[in-house]
Amino acid sequence: MDESLSKKVIDQDCKKKLAERLLVKLRETFPDADCSLRFRSPFELLVATILSAQCTDVQVNKVTTVLFQKYNEPEHFVEISSETLEELIKSTGFYRNKSKNIKAASVEIVKRFGGEVPQTMDELITLAGVGRKTANVVLGNGFGINEGFVVDTHVFRLSHRLGLASSKIPEGVERELTSIFPQNDWCFLSHALIQLGRNYCKSRKPDCKTCPVNSICPQLDNIVKKG
Repeated sequence: MDESLSKKVIDQDCKKKLAERLLVKLRETFPDADCSLRFRSPFELLVATILSAQCTDVQVNKVTTVLFQKYNEPEHFVEISSETLEELIKSTGFYRNKSKNIKAASVEIVKRFGGEVPQTMDELITLAGVGRKTANVVLGNGFGINEGFVVDTHVFRLSHRLGLASSKIPEGVERELTSIFPQNDWCFLSHALIQLGRNYCKSRKPDCKTCPVNSICPQLDNIVKKG
């Protein structure tokens, strides 16, 4: 084995050991970590996730509490006018594009999938407004299928700070994370990391002193100095 390949193997082994310790810490700290979007079906989750782009989950939940009282099936969104839907989701931002995607995705679900949200990555990403992140959210939380790792801004930031990933794009970070964590834990870990990012490891002023994983954070000294 040449030296460069050996170093990669060693680095990967170190990441896996760090991942094991991190998983234990996160399970201790956030045992009930779960999706913060409110939904009663995979379709409602799909709509809520599309609405969550550039919007807080809190605001999305406020909107869907009203929206899903009357519109909660693909057929409902096929029939609803764009103007009505836009008005209902306006406070989530980018409402015209979101309305267009939700209606288009609903049409496809009805026509191509018999009114049921598909349960594979390849099929989900063919729907309007659905990329890997949204598909991973729906698969993991709507169907209990761990096909990928949700990489939002929190997960992306923490993955780099904790030394778990180096890729500059979400897809690359996802590949790195899925290579070091057990597949059965991917969904839980995405939610636990999001909670860690929201509550402790914030973008501008991370609370390193009380962070539950500070004992294993390889960037602790650098973060504290920058802060």
